[in-house]
Amino acid sequence: MKENQPYELFSINLSTILKGTMIFTLSLLSLFSFAGMLTSLTYNYRLSSHSVNEAAENVSGGALYYLYTMENKLFAAHAPEGARPPSLSEVAFRYATNVRFQDPRSFLGREVPGFSIYDGEILVAGEGTDYTNMPIESEPPDRVLDKGNDVAVKPAKEIPREKDSPPPSLATGGKKRVYLYFTHTRESYLPHLQGVSSADSAHHSALNVTKVGEMVRKALEAKGIGTTVDKTDIVAKLDQSGRKYSQSYQESRALVASAQSNHRDLQYFIDIHRDSQRKEVTTASINGKDYAKVVFVVGGEHANYEKNVKLATQWHNLLEKKYKGLSRGVILKQGKNTNGKFNQDLSDKAMLIEFGGVDNTFEELNRTAEAFADVFADYYWQAEAVQAD
Repeated sequence: MKENQPYELFSINLSTILKGTMIFTLSLLSLFSFAGMLTSLTYNYRLSSHSVNEAAENVSGGALYYLYTMENKLFAAHAPEGARPPSLSEVAFRYATNVRFQDPRSFLGREVPGFSIYDGEILVAGEGTDYTNMPIESEPPDRVLDKGNDVAVKPAKEIPREKDSPPPSLATGGKKRVYLYFTHTRESYLPHLQGVSSADSAHHSALNVTKVGEMVRKALEAKGIGTTVDKTDIVAKLDQSGRKYSQSYQESRALVASAQSNHRDLQYFIDIHRDSQRKEVTTASINGKDYAKVVFVVGGEHANYEKNVKLATQWHNLLEKKYKGLSRGVILKQGKNTNGKFNQDLSDKAMLIEFGGVDNTFEELNRTAEAFADVFADYYWQAEAVQAD
C-alpha cells in the first residue's frame, strides 16, 4: 500500500440503526394490529358488498352524476336537474339520528307500537306481496304459552291421499339430508282450535307446526330424500332455562349445532314457522284448489347471508314456475327488533320458511308441503348431479 493513499472511512451511527429497527418493528406491529382489528369486527362494520351498498344508499343518483361531471365535463352538458354535490350534512344527520327524509317510516318506527314489523326488506316480491302485508311474528301472551291452558282441538278432516306414486328413481340411500325443526314450536292454526279467534292466541302444545313438518318429511321422502324432524318443544326448553320467548333462537340454535355435529350427512336445515297474517294474504288458489302460501325469511346480520338469499331466491323461482302464486317471496330481516340471524350463519343451506298463516287448514298446508317437496326435489337432484360431475 502506498504511503499517500487516502483511507476510506465508514462511520456507523448506532442510534440511527436502533431508530430504523424500532420504526420497522412498530410498522409491522401496526400493520398486524390493523389487520387483526378488521378481522375481529362484527360483520356490520367490515368492508363487504353489503356495507358498500348501505353506504351508497346515502348518495342520490343526482349526486353520483355530479361526481362524474367533475371528472368528465362532457357529462355536465346532459346533467339532470337534480344533480348536485352529496350533502354531507344529510349523511351526518342520518347516521346521528337514523332518520331518513325520503323514508317516513324512519320518523315513526320508534314511536308507533308494532311499526317495526315493517322494517324487513322485500328482496324478491311474490304475487301480491308488498310492504302492507309483510310476515308478522307476534309474541304470544304468557297465558297462551302455558301448556295447562291448551284449548280443545277440532278434529282435522282426513287428508285424502293422492294416488300411490311409484318408488322414486333417485334416493339418498338411507342418509338423512334434510333437518326440519321449529323455533316457535307451538305456532298453530285457528281452524283447528276451538273457541280461538285471535291470531296472537293461535298456539298449542300438541297441534301445531310440527304437523306441517311431518307433512313435509313424508313428501320429501316420497321423492327419495331422507328427512328427519326434530320436534323439540322450544317453549318447554325456555321454561327450563329461564329464558324469554324472544330468546327462542338461542335455544333452537343449540339443536341445529348439535345436529350438524352428530349427523354429518345432513345438508339442509329448515326452520318451519307459521305467519300471523290472515287468510287473504296467506292463501293461493291454484288449479281450483286452495294452498297455504310460503314465504322465505333470511336474516341479514351475518357475513354470508347473501348465500342464504341466493338459495331462497332459487326455491322461490322454482315455485313460481310450477306453482305460480304459491310463494310470497324472499324477505330480509335485520335490526334491533328481530333476531337477525335465524341460525342461518351456521350453514348457507339453512332457511326459515313460513308455511301459511293463522287461518290456513291442514288440508291446504298438506298441498303446500307436497308442492314444496316437488320443487325441492328438482333442485336437490340437480345440485347433486352438478356436484357429482
